Amino acid sequence: MATDSGALPFGARLRAAVKARVPLCVGIDPHASLLSRWGLDDDPSGVERLALTCVEAVAGEVVVVKLQSAFFERHGSAGVAVLERTIAAAKAVDLLVILDVKRGDVDSTAAAYADAYLNPSSALAADAITVSPFLGFGSLRPFFDVARAHGTGVFVLARTSNPDGDEVQGARTGAGTVAASVLSQLRDLNAGAEPMGSFGAVVGGTLAELSEDVAINGPLLVPGLGAQGATAGDVRRLLGHVWDQVLPSSSRGILAAGPAPGAVRAAVREVAASLAG
Repeated sequence: MATDSGALPFGARLRAAVKARVPLCVGIDPHASLLSRWGLDDDPSGVERLALTCVEAVAGEVVVVKLQSAFFERHGSAGVAVLERTIAAAKAVDLLVILDVKRGDVDSTAAAYADAYLNPSSALAADAITVSPFLGFGSLRPFFDVARAHGTGVFVLARTSNPDGDEVQGARTGAGTVAASVLSQLRDLNAGAEPMGSFGAVVGGTLAELSEDVAINGPLLVPGLGAQGATAGDVRRLLGHVWDQVLPSSSRGILAAGPAPGAVRAAVREVAASLAG
């Protein structure tokens, strides 16, 4: 079903794109140490060189890239301009763009963030963004409303693998953990969507175990593959029962192969092959 803007919903576009190629998201995180490893200056020019090289290298190999906004924002307005150009370059080669911003705020502010990142009229508009539910799941309503209107998507932090995440996400409520509550509400939002909903969850690939039900009829963004220690086998062990919804993500593990585009491309193919095995 088309949205108010006439676009297919993000969930449908993502499912079709992954079936046509490979379920892998490449994270583009131009942090200082990676710039140095590539022999680039830690400035907007270096960030743009790295980001656009990555777009060139992964185009035609994967269907999704995840841009970590913070590593662009740290360079001020010039860095944000590079982020805008990187989003445009990725879309120009038919890559879906997830903008990793982890926003979450009260209604009026959340609505402004949603317009900035999910409304196609914005130069920063992506196909989907990450958000934090820990001001209350209801605080995310503006993100869902704008995404629904424009055919874009939202990934909600649910069960992340950072060491301190369990302090909140694993806290018990009357109905289970906080993470379970987040996943349940996403399941409700995605109910009846075909082939899957546009409202996904972020689930860490390095988790030792996962007790929550992650079958939400929506995409599961799974960071941690590669440099953070998760293997393709780990991700399949955790999430093999919902594999058609899983979008593993790797950034440093792939980008460390640069700066030659061919080397980055080879690293992408190696990771993709491990996921297919």
